[in-house]
Amino acid sequence: MPPSVASPLVDHHCHGVARADLGPEDFASFLTESDAPAAPGTTFFDTQLGFAVRRWCPPLLDLPAHCPPARYLARRRELGAREVNGRLLRAAGITDYLVDTGLPGDLTTPQELAAAGAATAHEIVRLEALAERVADGVDPPDAAEGFLHGLATAVQDAARTAVGFKSVVAYRYGLDFDPAPPDPAEVRAAAARWLDRRTPGGRLADPVLLRHLLWSAARTALPLQLHTGFGDPDLRLDRCDPLLLTDFVRAVRPTGCSLVLLHGYPYHRGAGYLAHAFPHVYTDVGLSLTHTGARAEAVLGEMLELAPFGKIMFSSDAYGLPELYVVGAQLFRRALARLLTGWVDDGSWSPDDARRIAGLIGAGNARRVYRLGAGGADG
Repeated sequence: MPPSVASPLVDHHCHGVARADLGPEDFASFLTESDAPAAPGTTFFDTQLGFAVRRWCPPLLDLPAHCPPARYLARRRELGAREVNGRLLRAAGITDYLVDTGLPGDLTTPQELAAAGAATAHEIVRLEALAERVADGVDPPDAAEGFLHGLATAVQDAARTAVGFKSVVAYRYGLDFDPAPPDPAEVRAAAARWLDRRTPGGRLADPVLLRHLLWSAARTALPLQLHTGFGDPDLRLDRCDPLLLTDFVRAVRPTGCSLVLLHGYPYHRGAGYLAHAFPHVYTDVGLSLTHTGARAEAVLGEMLELAPFGKIMFSSDAYGLPELYVVGAQLFRRALARLLTGWVDDGSWSPDDARRIAGLIGAGNARRVYRLGAGGADG
């Protein structure tokens, strides 16, 4: 195994974990992207992800690997959320968390996550959530003007402290949006329409305003993460193919903004092509590895076919469960080690190159793209 595969990782896309103890149903809900119950007579432990949790996490809670789910969950309750979070997060071997703070729920803040994991946290600002917070604070008259002014200020303020932005336009509309920046009159009209019919807390799904958000973030020149590929039933998977972003990728290039294509599955090869063809495009397969479990090596191998090695980054996309940090890190390290060892053994790669590339994908590329510095920085 190339030694640096076991080196500390930078998790460039993740979320907070639950502060409170979780019951069996709440725990299992984090093992799936579905919004429906498991098949009759089964649970979501009966998935590649569920099996990976049972393989890697029980020993960290003083249990044998592959112990039954009920026993694992009982031990989890016995220890309590604080102890479980600390044990599992520290065991993942992650030095830096780049935390998307746009998800709802009683989740740890970036600072709390960093403290529990003995690591450093940096914030990734979710654009749609930022816009919705601004909208909640404006009142008529001239609500549209107040919203747009407040949004511009909020984006600039966020750019001073965050290390990047994130968009879920894939969920709210799809990736087949008009790639051109909307003109100011179009944006004002769209803002007026949205605010006129919006109730407090209402979601932003207007395609004009979503495009305005993307271009507002791109002009800051901070990295912009984009969800691509599979997710929960709130999206249309056929409209989440990253290749639909090709014209937007071309249009954004002059801004200096790096686009980071997240997840990708089952379109991860298309994301790899975009990273290959365009200098400002980067990619990962984070959530794909977590959910494909024992097949993670095959998925990672497909990403490594075409994407330049300086364009691929590790992420867990962990959300809610500290177990997802453990599983994400273990599956990534195991898949990459097996691939690189095979290529070294058959003479395709040298051991030194294997170690160097493992270090880039695991941490070095993220440090460069997000300007974290050699040892990271508080965010």
